[in-house]
Amino acid sequence: MGRIVALLNQKGGVGKTTVTLGLASAAAAAGHSVLVVDLDPQASSTWALGFDPAEVEVSTAEVLAKADPDSAIVETDWSPLIHLMPASNRLQPREQGKPKRLSAALEKVADRYDAILIDCPPSLGNLTTSGLTAASHAVIVVEPSALGLRGIAAVADVIDEVWDSHNSNLDLAGVIVNKVPGVSGEADRRYDELVRIVGKKAIWQPVIPQRVIVTQAVGERRAIHSYGARSADVSVAFDQLWKKLRRVTRD
Repeated sequence: MGRIVALLNQKGGVGKTTVTLGLASAAAAAGHSVLVVDLDPQASSTWALGFDPAEVEVSTAEVLAKADPDSAIVETDWSPLIHLMPASNRLQPREQGKPKRLSAALEKVADRYDAILIDCPPSLGNLTTSGLTAASHAVIVVEPSALGLRGIAAVADVIDEVWDSHNSNLDLAGVIVNKVPGVSGEADRRYDELVRIVGKKAIWQPVIPQRVIVTQAVGERRAIHSYGARSADVSVAFDQLWKKLRRVTRD
């Protein structure tokens, strides 16, 4: 199945999409090709990569309805190495679809990319199940806050359920910690709590620092690496996490 990675959390606002996009930016900076698959009806990845979800003609919704995946994939302005399978406002009704359809679609195109990154919705419904069914690896994205850590056990349970029912090749690859402030006793306590929940080895290093430039990059629909020195510490973090992803998902 190769490097097909589902990034997920049932909690919204943890920065799952910005992590997906940061990894894609790091991949392109390293000369590697990626396909971003937007499974979130909010279509944030689609918008940030330069496309209006309301104007997308063929989206993940149609792919889940058995459309040819090639008809949905588009090249982005971020880099010729970053392609997108966009979301649209037609995706939400597909919450009741068959979970194995995305897997069948991505199998047809997986060999073209160094990795496929699936941006799952902030829920544990059928769309997330479809993403996990298609993936070789699952990565949970969290932030070090009380609300950010809520429900991690439920996410792990869903991963186990998908492994049992749909995809015995699925592996929980680890946890990425996002939006980490420079100095915060509360964040430190929540990080320690996360270690107790998942174990130190499950947490990928480095953590991603909380920086205004990340929000600015999304708002300006630009890759984080395009800011040069202004985003250096964040870009370096994503570079190292991209290397980690490649090591962990090596066939």
